[in-house]
Amino acid sequence: MTGRPDTVRAPAGGASPERGFGRRPPWMLVLPALVGLGFLVLPPAGLLLRAPWSTLGTRLADPRVLEALRLSLLTATAATGVCLVLGVPLAWVLARVPFPGARLVRALVTVPLVLPPVVGGVALLLVLGRRGLVGQWLDAAFGVTLPFTTAGVVLAQTFVAMPFLVISVEGALRAADLRYEEAAATLGATRWTVFRRVTLPLVAPGVLAGAVLCWARALGEFGATITFAGSFPGRTETMPLAVYLALETDPEAAVVLSLVLLAVSVLVLTALRDRWLDVA
Repeated sequence: MTGRPDTVRAPAGGASPERGFGRRPPWMLVLPALVGLGFLVLPPAGLLLRAPWSTLGTRLADPRVLEALRLSLLTATAATGVCLVLGVPLAWVLARVPFPGARLVRALVTVPLVLPPVVGGVALLLVLGRRGLVGQWLDAAFGVTLPFTTAGVVLAQTFVAMPFLVISVEGALRAADLRYEEAAATLGATRWTVFRRVTLPLVAPGVLAGAVLCWARALGEFGATITFAGSFPGRTETMPLAVYLALETDPEAAVVLSLVLLAVSVLVLTALRDRWLDVA
């Protein structure tokens, strides 16, 4: 007998596959699920309920808030640009070039995802600090000092955010149809032309999604930034650092700054809902 059956036989007892376990889940699963949902939803809700809405506009217009917001947008955008320049080729190598130790390299690329950000900041200091492995050479040869500068903020954000881009682009590359690239190559296109005119358009949605996630992660970076770049107003004090400092002197200002970051997070999730939240 060939072909697929038109109907699915119901299991013994008369319960259909659509109505079985999923229709009446046990309370032993429902209760912890509700507690988990509340645990995730209540903190943002509390932030919205306790926000000083009457003075929101005035506090957002505060010069220090605007400066922190400007610096955060500038450095997060710059970090995303660096991640695109370095991360897309890295993702292509991991997806398309077989080489010994590829699994180890892939694991190393994802280390910043699980590494505590403060540890990442310490690692950056040991490598790029004035006495670091590379930093002492940069200082001696070019007089370049990266820690506690705006460039240091960009580097810290790049370190923690690049894995998001690499993972997204590598997944898109592995899912792309290689026949288009092979057809372009048989027509005489160079490898660079194939990559630029065929591969990149194919994986553009993955690159865009990874870039947005990368930008959002860079915007919210705190641990590596304060460890490697410090907190100097107008130079290294980004929005997360401003929130942390405001908690000690002006809690309402910290709530306002947190609302801005929360709004950015919601916008990112909304922009990526078709890619990350589509469960249909």
